[in-house]
Amino acid sequence: MKYGREAGSRAPEPAGSQAGLPPTGRIPDFFIIGHQKCGTTALHEMLSRHPQIFMPYEKEPRFFAADLRSRLQQRDTPGRPLTPEGYLRLFADATPEQRIGEASPQYIRSDVAARAIAEVQPKARIIAVLREPAAFLRSFHLQSVQNHLETETDFARALALEENRREGRDIPPRCHQPQALLYSNHVRYAQQLHAYFDVFPRENVRVLIYEDLREDNEGVVRELLGFLDVQDDVPIEVVETEPLRHVRSGPLHELTGVLRVARRNQEAASPASRVVSRLTPEPMRRGVVGKAWRRAVYTDRSEQDPELMLALRCRFKPEVEKLGELLGRDMVARWGYQGI
Repeated sequence: MKYGREAGSRAPEPAGSQAGLPPTGRIPDFFIIGHQKCGTTALHEMLSRHPQIFMPYEKEPRFFAADLRSRLQQRDTPGRPLTPEGYLRLFADATPEQRIGEASPQYIRSDVAARAIAEVQPKARIIAVLREPAAFLRSFHLQSVQNHLETETDFARALALEENRREGRDIPPRCHQPQALLYSNHVRYAQQLHAYFDVFPRENVRVLIYEDLREDNEGVVRELLGFLDVQDDVPIEVVETEPLRHVRSGPLHELTGVLRVARRNQEAASPASRVVSRLTPEPMRRGVVGKAWRRAVYTDRSEQDPELMLALRCRFKPEVEKLGELLGRDMVARWGYQGI
């Protein structure tokens, strides 16, 4: 068992002005760097409940991933700071005894985040979570559709659009992070981990496997508490995140998003947006008609395309092999790639 900070360790140092951060405030002691759709939300929730850990209520500040920020964001917003002062305010409520952490899954695929973090917190502990590549990309595509970043609801066709999107074509009008739709770029596991191994001591980087987390949630989290040097015998409440709904109708899903934004901003919206909101019948938003609408737009089930999933596994097997060599673990067997 470990309780609090290691014996002889110094109190938290203030943020370093040499890295562009104000000389007051605390920088996180640890970072959950991703990937997305690999259990980082559940991990954030479980660690947040530990009395010796402080994490902001808002997940994914993305502060150190300057290359992946939304092209629409121009100023600090709640939970998404652009300024150093805004970032440090996220941790202002932490007590001196608590470990501070934050979770931004985008950090693992950022070209600049690893070095940016190391410049201000060279002793940070880094937590990466990786998932079998084909399942990961399928889930990430579904999430992108849900978030209105992606308008192509068919996974295979979305993958086929990558080359066009590299050249700036076929970018959905509401997609403010076009890099996210280059799906293949996400599965560069060995390269992404090397970026952190290059700037942090190897013992400060912990790589979790999503499937391990799913099979033994409590055991993996307890081991992680030891890695963070906090009490590891506290009760752990397993967190299950809501399953994603599959979009049945892309156009209706887009309309749902437009109407939701119009209603949310009705008071401050343009006259045209207010008209759209007023034209949305109240019964469509709730009751029997609302349920029928949701059934028309979404479905809880979506069949996998076995040929597509096999093709993706064939494509990414060399990456899985490289990852296994890097981690000293048979990831080919762990992810069922033996016969591929």
